[in-house]
Amino acid sequence: MPNEEDKKPKKKPSTGFNILSGDSTDGHGGYGVGTINLDNVSPVIIDPTTDEIYVDVGALHARSALEKRKKLVKTREEVPDGHTAWIVWVTLQRTETGPHYYGIGACEFYLNAEAKRAWKSMPEHVNNMDKSMKGKVVVDHMDAKSKKMLREYLIEFDKDVYERSSDEVKLGLQD
Repeated sequence: MPNEEDKKPKKKPSTGFNILSGDSTDGHGGYGVGTINLDNVSPVIIDPTTDEIYVDVGALHARSALEKRKKLVKTREEVPDGHTAWIVWVTLQRTETGPHYYGIGACEFYLNAEAKRAWKSMPEHVNNMDKSMKGKVVVDHMDAKSKKMLREYLIEFDKDVYERSSDEVKLGLQD
């Protein structure tokens, strides 16, 4: 006969990775110290095939509208008749003059919506998000149309924020 402990639902094992909002490094030395603060990172989705561009915070947890209901495959070749879309990690930073676009990390997302198949490089996403958070601009591998869509979107979102951004950001988004 099973005992009471066997009837209780088992806890899922913790991954050990916590994402908390606010500054977790304020010196208290307790829970959350050393976690990554994603408060200023926004994922911008660009699909040049459909001319769509939008912010989708679901991408922070690989749950964007672009990613949902698609089987992620191991190689790009496993996506029949696919096309490239982009998940772009945009980091904002505030200074005494106001907020500005601080870093940008573009990552390819190759998909075929009809076949419900997609491919992305997880290391690329992790590394480019990290680079964006560190103020780097990683957009050289984007096609001209997608870069132009991103530049126009960021300017339209807030022209002053774009104007306060570094020359590296502005030059990176030029044709």
